[in-house]
Amino acid sequence: MATTSVRTALRTHGFTESVIREMTRVANEHSALNLAQGFPDFPCAEVLKEAACEAIRADVNQYAVTWGALRLRRAIAAWYRRWYGIEVDEAREISVTCGATEAMAAALMSVINPGDEVLVFEPFYENYGPDAILCGAVPVWIPLDTDRPLDFDRLAAAVTPRTRAIVLNTPNNPTGRVFSREELEGLAGLCLKHDLIAFTDEIYEHIIYEGTHVPLATIPGMRDRTVTISGASKTFSITGWRIGWIIAPPDLTAAIRKVHDFLTVGAPAPLQEGCAAAMEQLGDDYYVGLAQAYRERREVLFSALMTAGFRCEPPAGAYYILTDFSGIRDDMDDDAFARWMAVGADGRMERGVAPVPGSSFFHDPALGRRLVRFAFCKRIETLREAGDMLSELAG
Repeated sequence: MATTSVRTALRTHGFTESVIREMTRVANEHSALNLAQGFPDFPCAEVLKEAACEAIRADVNQYAVTWGALRLRRAIAAWYRRWYGIEVDEAREISVTCGATEAMAAALMSVINPGDEVLVFEPFYENYGPDAILCGAVPVWIPLDTDRPLDFDRLAAAVTPRTRAIVLNTPNNPTGRVFSREELEGLAGLCLKHDLIAFTDEIYEHIIYEGTHVPLATIPGMRDRTVTISGASKTFSITGWRIGWIIAPPDLTAAIRKVHDFLTVGAPAPLQEGCAAAMEQLGDDYYVGLAQAYRERREVLFSALMTAGFRCEPPAGAYYILTDFSGIRDDMDDDAFARWMAVGADGRMERGVAPVPGSSFFHDPALGRRLVRFAFCKRIETLREAGDMLSELAG
């Protein structure tokens, strides 16, 4: 009798399929309001659409330079100079990728070796652990107290001779935390002391309500040991365009570009032109308006959640609210509760509202079993409709 062999790579056994994307499928199946996956349901600025269409009509249909069209790399360099006073060499320090998701994977695969340890704060965006595992590395989870400054004693105690890097997400998904300059200076000191590389996911850099976004690369000593990741998805409301980028020192960039080339070859050429036009043409009023519009959305959803009986705090940045649902149902875990919400809460809601189970943001699912995350990157009308549905839970 033949034995049954495992036909899949062991590296795929250490993580699951994306729970966030799974909840989108659940929302679609039940016609629920999708407050799970973080994509807007409103249009992007006209300048993006016009520039992309113009590029397509001009037959910009073939490969751009693998690491990004020159116009876009120049626009990115000007962006960092404009907002943060950082001088970036578009020829040797910028790589355009298929979204920030590919950017993080390509960057880690370019720097991290099998057996290395990577420090990851939790709760975390669900990709970071699998990215480290795909490198053959070991993610080391650092609990993040959302209402207190970083515990540097705890962080330092997690560093071992095998520790190679730290992953930082600010503004943070799912907590909405915006790390302070003092916290970043402490992280810089840790990186310098232990010769660590920092990978920073800054995709929500222009969606801030309290505090200020400070790129870690601007902290003294960190320019040469920070890999900065961002993109156009959130700032320009174009998550489906898949335009991200990596800013890194030339030696790291050379390796990153090799990995990126063999992963995806390059990002969509005409869409790069659209993003470049937006970065060149949109003024400060666009970015101020972006934050103001999201602040209003935050208040609508936060108020609805509190009225419905959830426990939560308004985020300082990004566009998510991580909530404790135990005051509504204490007999369900997060997976069951999220699906119960998506199907209409067994008739208690006129229509379902889909969140993300909180356990997907923790290495130990038990840590998130009383939590779900809602996204408010939706039209005010969508959020008010969700609020009306959620209010039916309060009864």
